[in-house]
Amino acid sequence: MGFTKLDYCQYLLISQVNYTITNLADHLKKCSHDTINRYLRREKLTPHLIWENVKNLCLDI
Repeated sequence: MGFTKLDYCQYLLISQVNYTITNLADHLKKCSHDTINRYLRREKLTPHLIWENVKNLCLDI
């Protein structure tokens, strides 16, 4: 199983300060820094797209 948009969106929601790929990779056993970096280079994750994926989670809080 690879790294997904959901993984990235969840990380952004729970991170308080450190939004780096290195920090994310340190907390995920299934993905390395290189895997996440390749994913983010390949995907076009605009702020609007990320918001569309997380707004319902934010409204439930």
